[in-house]
Amino acid sequence: MSTTDTSGTTDTSGTTEQQENLGAAGAQLSTAPLDDRAEPPVVGGPTLGVIGWIRWFWRQLTSMRVALILLFMLSLGAVPGSLIPQTAVDEIKAQAFKDAHKTLTPLYEKLQFFDVYSSVWFSAIYILLFVSLIGCIVPRSWQFVGQLRSRPPGAPKRLDRLPASTTWRTTAEPEQVRAAALTLLKGRRFRAHTAGDAIAAEKGYLREAGNLAFHVALIVMLVAFAWGQLFKSEGGKLIVEGDGFSNTLTQYDDFKSGSQFGIDELEPFSFKLDAFDGTYEKNGPQRGTPRTFEAKVSYSQGGADKKAVIRVNEPLKVGDSKVYLIAHGYAPVVTVRDGRGKVVFHGAVPLLPIDNNITSTGAIKVMDGYRDKNGKKEQLGFQAFFVPTFAGKGAGTMFSQFPGLDFPVMALTGFHGDLRVDSGLPQNVYQLDKSKLKQFTDASGNKLAQRLLPGEEMKLPDGAGSITFEKDVKEWASFQISQQPGNGLALAGAIAAIAGLTGSLFIQRRRIWVRAVRGEDGVTVVEMAGLGRSESAKLPEELGDLAVALTADAPPAPDAGPETESHADPEAAPEPAEEPAEEPAEDPAPSGEADK
Repeated sequence: MSTTDTSGTTDTSGTTEQQENLGAAGAQLSTAPLDDRAEPPVVGGPTLGVIGWIRWFWRQLTSMRVALILLFMLSLGAVPGSLIPQTAVDEIKAQAFKDAHKTLTPLYEKLQFFDVYSSVWFSAIYILLFVSLIGCIVPRSWQFVGQLRSRPPGAPKRLDRLPASTTWRTTAEPEQVRAAALTLLKGRRFRAHTAGDAIAAEKGYLREAGNLAFHVALIVMLVAFAWGQLFKSEGGKLIVEGDGFSNTLTQYDDFKSGSQFGIDELEPFSFKLDAFDGTYEKNGPQRGTPRTFEAKVSYSQGGADKKAVIRVNEPLKVGDSKVYLIAHGYAPVVTVRDGRGKVVFHGAVPLLPIDNNITSTGAIKVMDGYRDKNGKKEQLGFQAFFVPTFAGKGAGTMFSQFPGLDFPVMALTGFHGDLRVDSGLPQNVYQLDKSKLKQFTDASGNKLAQRLLPGEEMKLPDGAGSITFEKDVKEWASFQISQQPGNGLALAGAIAAIAGLTGSLFIQRRRIWVRAVRGEDGVTVVEMAGLGRSESAKLPEELGDLAVALTADAPPAPDAGPETESHADPEAAPEPAEEPAEEPAEDPAPSGEADK
């Protein structure tokens, strides 16, 4: 918008005039890339070539908007990985999901939902986000370094047009006012210097430093995630009290590792489960809740044994490896004899808990050494059902009413034949393959099944032998042994991201100018103004506080009076209507009447 004066000349106002008045002082207070693109071409104008399209694509990819979109897409992409069983994590559970969802499985396999984190689309989002963040941060970092090395820009011509400003007259000399202002601003940790007839100061660089630190921390976390996935190792091991473990590949019940992990990188150590201590609340609404849940172990790294206690979320740290306690259960001790009384199996059999009261189920397999009454080699299998605290016969079905060993009972069902352990197919240790097994029957032809108390024995029919539930019931603990080389780096990145985000949100970058010049009447005129990256109530407050502090060295002058006004040249005075003289008692803080 423009207006024409009586002489016919055009006086441009608005944004153009404000930019001319602010000059370099109105430059960006952030390190966001400047939009130096030309005006869009008119319809039918020249089109972008190959280089132009590449530059356009790169500009879009390295914009912060696209980086945030990619980060959001990465978060969405991780959702299927947490809802759908992953083959790399638990192949058995993933196969069970496929068997139960015949219609969805082909679609999920095409979308790679069973291997989300190694899928093509997740890797593409991950790499694009990585490139976007680097392409966005590098130029902003160089620009920020340039801002740190440069001085704050000089004062604009019209300080009264800034968002916060104030002015007063003082009897102090302009040089004295500027020196006092320079000392004051440096004392408040402003970067300040003298620029002509004014002092230019700037503060709040930590805002942009925090912003850059936040985005650099995101890159660090992405690198840590990739590093951890490539070089990690993770395996599980179930150990019964009295047994031990050596950190070699053959000792694991299950093991998986990153593509760049070498078996020789396994930490050399071993440990033994001395005892498992689990106690539970016996009364009240929290009955059955674990009170203590800890595994007492002895471990060694090639030297003397050391004692340690592993608790939930308190792993044992051995070198770069951590041993976590993840599960617990019972392992009843049983003895199996053949028809001649020879012991063909004796040991603790870990059973798998199926509820919070540790009702457990499992299988006892006698694979070698057994012969029937005719001397023929056979294999025995027993389906076991164990409860640590039996509810009693009147309860109907057999279940446990408390997780502690108050009244242990075990129910057994016996089979004989071929366990098919040599078929070449993987077999669940807690289940029996009954395809080649035949269940024992009693003299009446009924299927043989019996509940046993500790110390009791179940006789097998036709002199086939017996199985005894010994009075010793051991406990077992399941451990996860993992090496995660990127965890420390990820933690450092997360802390840096939080610190950077806090700085970028709560620190305001702002500039302060103090001009002191001698007026036409010989009295020094002091102008102070501030400009922030975004409007904030703190800027006028800070400017007012600085003005009050400066009046100690530049006190307001008394009113000039009629005699002084008669010597003033009204035409030479710069717009006196906008800069009225103030009374000495007035607060020199920025008034609400300043033009914005």
